Amino acid sequence: MKTCQESSIVFFGTSEFGAIILEKLVQADLSPVLIVTTPDKPVGREQLLTPPPVKLFAEKFRLPIIQPDNLPNIAMAELRRQKIDLFVVASYGKILPKTLLDIPKNGSLNVHPSLLPKYRGSSPVHAALLNGDEETGVSIIVLDEKMDHGAILAQQELRISNDEFLISKPTYPELHNKLAEIGAELLVKTIPDWIEGKIKPVPQNEDKATYTHILKKEDGRIDWNKEAVYIERQVRAMYPWPGTYTFLKSKILKILKADIIKNIQGEPRKAFQTADGKLAVYAGKDAILLEEIQMEGGKPMSSKEFLLGHRDCIGTTLE
Repeated sequence: MKTCQESSIVFFGTSEFGAIILEKLVQADLSPVLIVTTPDKPVGREQLLTPPPVKLFAEKFRLPIIQPDNLPNIAMAELRRQKIDLFVVASYGKILPKTLLDIPKNGSLNVHPSLLPKYRGSSPVHAALLNGDEETGVSIIVLDEKMDHGAILAQQELRISNDEFLISKPTYPELHNKLAEIGAELLVKTIPDWIEGKIKPVPQNEDKATYTHILKKEDGRIDWNKEAVYIERQVRAMYPWPGTYTFLKSKILKILKADIIKNIQGEPRKAFQTADGKLAVYAGKDAILLEEIQMEGGKPMSSKEFLLGHRDCIGTTLE
């Protein structure tokens, strides 16, 4: 029987989450024999062709890379010839077809940033923040043909609190990276036991399954009739993309950082100035303090700085 280090692994990943997982595999002497990632994509206003984070990391360590447009284009015969032992999938962005899943001797493991079956789908970290969950975590599952449906091999919980996470109100990148680190460590511990047959997969409870959707730009638009506690969570969950925004005199006003002003009430959507000179907006309950904002075409700034040149926005109703 092969040892864990002797096993041939193919890694599927694209985003920063996947890059963090891949880095831990390399550090643990579990370097994949092949990296499968998505094609370079145009990014930004200038639409510069940009490689995914997993590719950048793989190139740094000179790991073999392929970037197929479609998964069936992968040379399956070559993968079979190499007698691949395991696929590891982490934030790849595509569902692997059965023809691929059948190749590795020990199946395909997926690192998912939620406590499955809760928050299947593409935006589990955003959902945990937006819903104000006190706890989230990471799951290692055996992939099957359905999205995030496979049996669970291991899970680790993470409290979204000052005690364990060290940040009482994390933003999406902060929670995302912490979960990636936890997931990477859990994966490295799980792979040897899985290959040696020491773990019995536990089917997910379908009755408790919940789903998240692919985020769109519209998910960042603020509904000022909602409570301030929800809007503040929305700001943290949607940062940096799709970003949280509203409209001030028909121009987009991005909310980059916000806080809650409790026990205050006014007409929802109406902007006002606080006693210490900051900009705030009444919500359905309480109000939102705008700590950092960015006007369409402008640069990020504090609301104090913004008010120096936009005092006429006080009393304005935001759209």
